[in-house]
Formats: sequence, C-alpha cells, structure tokens
Amino acid sequence: MSKNSIVIGVDLDGVCADFYGRMRQIAAEWFERPIEELTMDVSYGLSEWGITNQSQYDSLHRFAVTQRELFSSMEVIPGARKYLRLLSDEGYRIRIITHRLFIHYFHAAAVQQTVNWLDSHGIPYWDLCFMKAKTQVGADIYIEDSPDNIEQLRSKGFKTICFGNSTNRHIAAPRAESWQEVYAMIREFSG
Repeated sequence: MSKNSIVIGVDLDGVCADFYGRMRQIAAEWFERPIEELTMDVSYGLSEWGITNQSQYDSLHRFAVTQRELFSSMEVIPGARKYLRLLSDEGYRIRIITHRLFIHYFHAAAVQQTVNWLDSHGIPYWDLCFMKAKTQVGADIYIEDSPDNIEQLRSKGFKTICFGNSTNRHIAAPRAESWQEVYAMIREFSG
C-alpha cells in the first residue's frame, strides 16, 4: 500500500492533547482542592478525584469546556506535532477523530476550541471527524487511548496502536508510550 493512500485515524484527548493534565488543573479548582491531592494516575471516569457518577463528570466537563476552554487550553503531548508533521510530509493522510460532542448544547464551543487548538499548535490534518463510532470513520491505522475504543476497533480487525497512559495499562500490544514509538510502528505497519 502506498503511503499516499494510507489514512491514519488519530484521537486527540490523551493522544495529541494532554487532556488529563489540563483536566486535573480544572478539577482542583472545581473541587477547591490543592492540585497535589489529585493523582495523575487516573482511570477512565476520574473516580480517583472523587467523581462518583456520570452526572458529576458531565458537570465538571461542561464547566471545563464552557468556562475554562478545555479544548483550546491543553498542552500538546510531546512529539505529537513533530511526528504527525513527519508522517504528513511523507504522504500519510492524517484524519483527526474525536468524540468531543457528547454533552448537549455547547457543540459550537467544542468545535471552535478544537479547530483553534489544532491550528495554533500546528497539528497537520486533512480531515476532522467528531464522532463516537470510530469504527465507522474509515482509517487504515488508528492511534487511540480509550480502552473501549481500542477494543472495538481491534474487534473489527483495524490496526490500532494503544497510546499508553494510566487509563489503559491493561490493553495489550501494539502499544506505544511515546510519539516516537507511534511513528516507528506506523512505518513498520505500512512498510
């Protein structure tokens, strides 16, 4: 397969953008707790910070996006920009796939913040998809950190690289702990 025809489906939060780092700052403010009390070693759903149900998570998330511009204020995960640019320059098609529209009535803010973040950080992409069902997007190789998404993609036979963090330690290889490893795996998969 030619590199020019390979589509790489790239998740944003936890893969390109430091979602957990920024959310930790916002959660410390929300819960009025010193940030040091909020562990960086979290599971999906953030129960370690005291979130006990979906309604609590939704309230924190809504505050984070609407009042603290979560999606435009996250740091870039080291190497994401560099290696995505390399892949793009080599002819791979970067397709950003994110599920940031899961809470009703502030989609415009989520989309605008996302585009601003991508552009201001120089992240190359050809396509931008906002959807939950990542198996329906159409990519040749996926880079994902959500355990559920990884399992769904792999169960459908899609090449999926798990971008490692504390929420997905139980997910088997192929997995990468850095963007340098992601780059090497993509080159190997498409070699």
